[in-house]
Amino acid sequence: MEKDQEFLEYVVKALVDKPEAVKVNRTVDEMGVLITLEVDPEDMGKIIGRQGNTAGSLRTLLRVIGMKNDARVNLKILEPEGAAPRPPRSAPAASSVDEAMEDLKNI
Repeated sequence: MEKDQEFLEYVVKALVDKPEAVKVNRTVDEMGVLITLEVDPEDMGKIIGRQGNTAGSLRTLLRVIGMKNDARVNLKILEPEGAAPRPPRSAPAASSVDEAMEDLKNI
């Protein structure tokens, strides 16, 4: 298991009530690394967080791990079957992510 996949699995299992239902898959293609996460439907709110903050933080941390390993890492959280459709979310401000990455480089 790769470090990024191992990290995500460890953190997610610590957050959810049903860690046995956590499934993390990793694929690599020309676009980079795609990690897909599947959790129990009852734990979905814990992974998404208020206004998507937890999911956003997980994505940022995975990007940092990817930068350390010269890879582009993306996270896709699979929605459970029969979930109500949700409105599309707006993307986070790119400048704030870029600023955070620059700050990390300067450490």
